[in-house]
Amino acid sequence: MNQTAKNGELIKVPNTLKNKIGGRIGKVNHAAIAKAEAALASLSSNFEEWVADEVTKLEEARRKVSEGGLSGESGKELFGVSHDLKGLGTTYGYPLITQIADSLCSIIHTPELREQAPLRLIDAHVDAVRAAIRGKIKDVNHPVGSMLSSELRKKTQEFLGKI
Repeated sequence: MNQTAKNGELIKVPNTLKNKIGGRIGKVNHAAIAKAEAALASLSSNFEEWVADEVTKLEEARRKVSEGGLSGESGKELFGVSHDLKGLGTTYGYPLITQIADSLCSIIHTPELREQAPLRLIDAHVDAVRAAIRGKIKDVNHPVGSMLSSELRKKTQEFLGKI
């Protein structure tokens, strides 16, 4: 056995990341950040309407699941809408919805999980999102919101622990 084979071979891989991002990243442009934050603040008056639209999409996706089951396109759509809410909840001022949608995503993110996910647990998540909107319960520390989120997480973990 030669020395190289005995000790392994060292392969030097070129660092192509620098070429892909165009060299060094410049200093942070605080003015651009402030401008973006101001633009976001000016849009915030629309957040309630936009989050309500997303919840309507969630409810419609849940209705389709009632008709077509969780497998197939209806289950994929429910996951897609809940995943969108997971990302948008906090942006729209509802971090509680982000938590609930994250919990829902964890039980339906794969076709295998969707086949086993209990519809009652999915309904509970959708109902909790609806309740958060109707009650304007935004903060995860709100007593009702905290209780809802905690109970959903508990039931979600129980389901995931069984599979």
